[in-house]
Amino acid sequence: MKTDSASVPMRSLSYCMEKAIEDGYSANFQVVDGLLQHADSGQSYEPEQVRIVNFFRFEGVSDPEDNSILYIIETNDGRKGTISDAYGTYASEEFGAFFTKVEDIQKKTATEE
Repeated sequence: MKTDSASVPMRSLSYCMEKAIEDGYSANFQVVDGLLQHADSGQSYEPEQVRIVNFFRFEGVSDPEDNSILYIIETNDGRKGTISDAYGTYASEEFGAFFTKVEDIQKKTATEE
């Protein structure tokens, strides 16, 4: 799922999730015990097994509780889906730590290519 952020107006979290599903990113994930877990099967993934395809950050205009982040992701076994969390003050530390590892791995891999 690639978007050119300069040409696509930012929409709501629900709009971006619907668009991701239309593009085949329909699996639901959660972070449990420091691992990414496929919500339906229970399959768990280490940060090395996950690739961030895109992400969207949403900021509430009047309420910091409305801040959120949506990741569009793929796993090493071909699952494609989304995961979201609060962003900022109300964010899950476990979620943040997991995706920081994924981002660091992707950055390292990109510089090695």
